[in-house]
Amino acid sequence: MRHSRLANLPERIAAGAFILNSGLTKLQADKESAGSIHGMASGTYPVVEQVPPEGFTKGLGVAECAIGGALLFPLIGDGIAGFSLSAFATGLLGLYLKTPGLRQEDGIRPSQQGTAFAKDVWLLGIGLSLMGHSVGARRQSRKLDKAKGGSSKAAKAAKVAAGAKAAKGGAKAAKGGVKAAEKVSKGIGAAKLAKSATSALVPSRD
Repeated sequence: MRHSRLANLPERIAAGAFILNSGLTKLQADKESAGSIHGMASGTYPVVEQVPPEGFTKGLGVAECAIGGALLFPLIGDGIAGFSLSAFATGLLGLYLKTPGLRQEDGIRPSQQGTAFAKDVWLLGIGLSLMGHSVGARRQSRKLDKAKGGSSKAAKAAKVAAGAKAAKGGAKAAKGGVKAAEKVSKGIGAAKLAKSATSALVPSRD
């Protein structure tokens, strides 16, 4: 499992603390607050209408606590934390884009009522940034692994080449030794022959 990068901790802490607090607040929401949250969500996502308001609000609170905790826990990789945050932020921006009255006439800029929802775009930005950093870190790690593998192969090749060169030098030295031995042997033989010839030419004193 890949840990979070130290440089990404500030944005993870900021986003994680914000979302965790929001989740804890929803877990303590009363019936009126739960009904308000459920009504806004069901207006954008009709499938939510089938879920009771209090159950939906508590479920949303649990999800936010899980996402906030993942961002605050550094042993969870940037990729996983970033993906979770991006998915959550996309849902919030869906509320902003589909709920009437949250945007001005141009359909993009937030109204006074929609500012609280439009600001959630920074959560999406942080999530995408974390995912991008995770992908970049994996590519860098692969490049380093390949470089290490290439260096190891080069070192092995150099050792093999050095061994071959040493073996070649040893063989050459052995060949030279054999030739020297042959020359010495020939010299000894010639000396013996000369001695025999001398003995034959010089008459014995007896």
